[in-house]
Amino acid sequence: MFRLIDYRSAVGLFVVLYLVVALILRSRKTSIPVWSLMAFSSFIVVVSGLISVDELREVIDMNMILFLIGMFSIAGLMEASGLLEAMSYWFVGRFRSRVSVLFASTYLFGLLAAVAVNDTVALIGPPIALLVGKVAGIDLKAMTILLMFSLTIGSVMTPVGNPQNVLIAIGSGMPAPFIHFITKLFIPTMINLFLTALIVKKYYGITDAELSVGLTPHEKIKNRRDAVLGAVGLVLTITVLIVNDVLELYGYPHISERGFIPFIISASIYPLVSNPRKLLSSIDWGTIVFFITMFITTAGVRKSGIVEPVFQFFLLDTNDKFLTILSITSTSIIASQLVSNVPFTGLYLNYLRSLGLTSDNISAWLTLAATSTIAGNLTLLGAASNIIVLEALETRHNTTITFADFIKIGSLVTTVNVLVYIPFLYVV
Repeated sequence: MFRLIDYRSAVGLFVVLYLVVALILRSRKTSIPVWSLMAFSSFIVVVSGLISVDELREVIDMNMILFLIGMFSIAGLMEASGLLEAMSYWFVGRFRSRVSVLFASTYLFGLLAAVAVNDTVALIGPPIALLVGKVAGIDLKAMTILLMFSLTIGSVMTPVGNPQNVLIAIGSGMPAPFIHFITKLFIPTMINLFLTALIVKKYYGITDAELSVGLTPHEKIKNRRDAVLGAVGLVLTITVLIVNDVLELYGYPHISERGFIPFIISASIYPLVSNPRKLLSSIDWGTIVFFITMFITTAGVRKSGIVEPVFQFFLLDTNDKFLTILSITSTSIIASQLVSNVPFTGLYLNYLRSLGLTSDNISAWLTLAATSTIAGNLTLLGAASNIIVLEALETRHNTTITFADFIKIGSLVTTVNVLVYIPFLYVV
């Protein structure tokens, strides 16, 4: 048994190191997609025996896969019809300067993520961010980075902003989660969105300039019927997802497999669109492969046993509120880089409850929600939404953001995020 544990830990560490090194080296050969690196890590996990072939059906979250296929379909229809481009021109047209567009964009993406789930915004956001950047004359990479950071930060402030917040709101048993999340996390989240935009502005040397958008938004619509179908599909999906999450939080009948919602809605749209085959081919299947193999890889790393020592290293003192906040923060940011923040949150939630934390420990649960989420701003692998946006950037514009480039600005943004959240969490 001792040898088995040692062997599994060694394989788990190897997989993590492989991914980090591969992502760093990939900056010299960006033609290798991130999903191919993750696919190979899942191969290692299966061949090494960390996850057996028979277990694959259990570890692959088909709920998430169907969610992505459904949202990719709706987003693809909105883009092909010209609706996303029209929305981008309408948005830029509300402002008269480049810097005002930059700061407005971070709030747009952040607030959308808070109500529409950050992964949804990661799917529809890239075309909008890239078009806004093009019209406003903002560097392509700067707008992409801003989108990644903003949708991560914005999703912190509601219990439906991301999957890990839903887990915490339900698993902690906290009363009235919507009230606690919004009243305690809204202000620091708004501050962090502003500071993040400021950091991006300084880091990329974005200067101000007067803007003048000549075209009117409706001129960008290429297919009016498809545009209407895309808009109806998006609004209906977001509405049903929010209502379903609220029903779940308060114990009413709901759809537990929420990924089926956008999948079923998009399925109803396919027969009505002008070119169903073209729409299906627009789905980013590379991202789908990334998520399938990521589920296998993270399950293997989790089973290797290398995550639990991180919990124990930052063992918290439940009698000291400030130390508890620091412990949860440190653990969340580090462990979320080893496994995806959603499975990490599930593991750590049970660990905290085993230490005696109850529904009354509001500051501890909100700390876990905030820090497990903003951990996604430290590295590309910290949040799956980063990969969704990155894949869109590479596929459409043949350029990338390297692991090293991301962590340079990401470490600064994450540090600022933590310094803003901790005082607010302490006085909860």
